[in-house]
Amino acid sequence: MTAREALGVIARQLKEELAICTTGYTCRDMQHLRDRPENFYMIGSMGVAASIGLGVALMKKESTVVVFDGDGSVLMGLGILPMIGSLKPRNLIHLVLDNEVFASTGNQPTYSGTVDLGAVASACGYSVVRRAGSPEQVDSGWREIRSLSGPAFFLVKCRPDSGSPMERVRLEPQAIQNRFREAIS
Repeated sequence: MTAREALGVIARQLKEELAICTTGYTCRDMQHLRDRPENFYMIGSMGVAASIGLGVALMKKESTVVVFDGDGSVLMGLGILPMIGSLKPRNLIHLVLDNEVFASTGNQPTYSGTVDLGAVASACGYSVVRRAGSPEQVDSGWREIRSLSGPAFFLVKCRPDSGSPMERVRLEPQAIQNRFREAIS
């Protein structure tokens, strides 16, 4: 399963969840699969989607916040994991599409092939850690994790996408911010 295929399994099931998408192909794929005002597309700042998601989760406790992250982004911003684990936002799901490469910049390898990101999240205090490696496991894991109290870490092992990337996010950063802010107010 590719990262785009895994993302598609979940994008089709999104309801009222607030989605924070990491920079690069994840934003582009989510825009293609399920663009909506409740999606915040992080453009150009790798490693900060989980920080934004944590802030939103702490401010919007009545909403489920899903961070769609990549292994490269998580590795770049590891410092947020213990903060999430310590603050324990029950409404936060941190979903990591782990294809073991920095896909958006040319498929350079990350260290997630040797560093178990699920074990790191568990050591940092996430209440729930689940793994998936097939579309069926993504589907069943997503259904389960949505019903649990977080913070939850959902590690989805996948392979890089092949073929052309989806089009760049059409909205300018200020428009993304304004649209998301209006959707959550």
